[in-house]
Amino acid sequence: MAGSSDTLIEIKDLGFAYGENRVLKSVNLKVPRGKVTAILGTSGCGKTTLLRLIGGQLRPKAGHVKVDGQVVHELDDEALYELRRKMGMMFQVSGLFTDISTFDNVAFPIRELTDLPEPVVRDMVLMKLHAVGLRSAHPLMPSELSGGMTRRVALARAIALDPMLIMYDEPFSGLDPISLNQIASLIRKLNDALGVTSIVVTYDVVESLKIADYAYFLSDGTVAAHGTIEEIKASKDPFVRQFVDCLPDGPVAFHYPAREYGEDLRLGAS
Repeated sequence: MAGSSDTLIEIKDLGFAYGENRVLKSVNLKVPRGKVTAILGTSGCGKTTLLRLIGGQLRPKAGHVKVDGQVVHELDDEALYELRRKMGMMFQVSGLFTDISTFDNVAFPIRELTDLPEPVVRDMVLMKLHAVGLRSAHPLMPSELSGGMTRRVALARAIALDPMLIMYDEPFSGLDPISLNQIASLIRKLNDALGVTSIVVTYDVVESLKIADYAYFLSDGTVAAHGTIEEIKASKDPFVRQFVDCLPDGPVAFHYPAREYGEDLRLGAS
């Protein structure tokens, strides 16, 4: 029965391709309820694609994604719409509507998906903005917000309807150290305070390991490594160590595949 398991999301033998490009080959992972799970990997390894498959924007070529006991790609439009109402999403570039205020951005999903009276909507919006430290910024337009403030507004919108699942797509990219720490701290605090489940997709290992309970590493279309944060930090796996220690070269090569440098020089001289 949905809701009875300690696992909110189960991904089994998942495969997906854009044309001939097999982004995900056979991914297996589980996301526990009430925890923060980090999905780590290099740019282009399929992290965002995985979020789209969880949300039902894409259909898998193989395997399945099961959310709260339901196989996502088997749902009809009405059931999928209902499932998505239980999900919050913080997009990689925040995704705020540029021509409406901060208040209206956060109010948008509440007004679209509920019939609540406007006084209740106002209270909910101010509550969510207060949770991210921006209650007094509600009249500002997105163009008047800093990068860090924009992310916090996007986070307030993601939690507007108290979802069971919040997905974060590269929440730390492009932020200064102070804003980055604020967002990371908010993800952890809101996850615990609201009792939600969080998935953080990122290539920022240092920050994600500070707030996550469990981590998966994606590489070459599969799960290359996974474990608790303590296990990841203690791992001797070369792939994991390259990420954790921020090494410039290793299993993820610095050089794009090519012939030997000397051979290229000889061919150029001939």
